[in-house]
Amino acid sequence: MRQLFLALLSVIAIGLMSATSAHQLHTASTTVLFNERTGHIEVLHRFFLHDAEHAVKQLFDKKADIHQLKRTQAQFSAYVIERFGLQTLTGDTLELSEVGYEIDGNNFWIYQETPIVDGLDGLRIRHKALHDIWPNQQNLVNVEGLGPIQSVTFQQKDEWLEVRF
Repeated sequence: MRQLFLALLSVIAIGLMSATSAHQLHTASTTVLFNERTGHIEVLHRFFLHDAEHAVKQLFDKKADIHQLKRTQAQFSAYVIERFGLQTLTGDTLELSEVGYEIDGNNFWIYQETPIVDGLDGLRIRHKALHDIWPNQQNLVNVEGLGPIQSVTFQQKDEWLEVRF
């Protein structure tokens, strides 16, 4: 009986640790896609809606509601756009236009684009979203459409990271 109790207690403890860890793991992903058909670099940011829910309450106010309030959705989109950037390897800024944002299932998506620059041999990328509230936030950026997919992951200490084509 004691072994059964200890086994049950172990399962409960592991479950609680997993649930706690899930809340502490903050990750977002962004795709930078070179779309030859449209002639644009398309940027697709994906945040877990659960993370975005908690973030907006810390960033804006405790009544912020990313599910129901368009104002909160627009604020979160503007916040992310302000903390993301693309440059040429020589440091020239690629001006990104906001295309829009949406909730899709368990994700909050933000879309941006800019025309493809001729002769681009790489990118400098900056992605600081949520680093100001969560030191363990990781922002993965995948660059696709010019050869093999290249990825960089931003930690809180990172400013600009590069990919070369």
